[in-house]
Amino acid sequence: MFTYNTEVQLHHTDAAGVLFFSHQFTLAHDAYQSFMHHIGLPLNYFIDRAAYFLPIIHAKADYKSPLHVGQKLKIEVAVHHIGHTSFVLHYHLYTEKDQHCGEVETVHVSMDRKNLKKIDLPEELRNKLEFYLSSVD
Repeated sequence: MFTYNTEVQLHHTDAAGVLFFSHQFTLAHDAYQSFMHHIGLPLNYFIDRAAYFLPIIHAKADYKSPLHVGQKLKIEVAVHHIGHTSFVLHYHLYTEKDQHCGEVETVHVSMDRKNLKKIDLPEELRNKLEFYLSSVD
């Protein structure tokens, strides 16, 4: 499991100072970017050099409790499933008091940059993801 630490910013919230629903995805995506950098495949690699890219084809979120401006968060990122052409990431959000406050799931598919067709996950990616494969939600 990979851990990303962050804080709820003012621009993440609504007029009441509570996390706006769509920004749970923003926080998860920030954790994803940090995770990919951590495993040695930073997102600029896919933008600048890779022959493939990894669009998100499905995403969902569950909110367990409200989050407020300035609240410190720990986001745990785990690989939930690795398929032939796709993988699933789970993000569990916790407050600094370890209260489970949210979950996000994203499904990424590997696509050839030139013809935009699905391809098998490249071995370099598969090997790095397998290290973070979780057997528990």
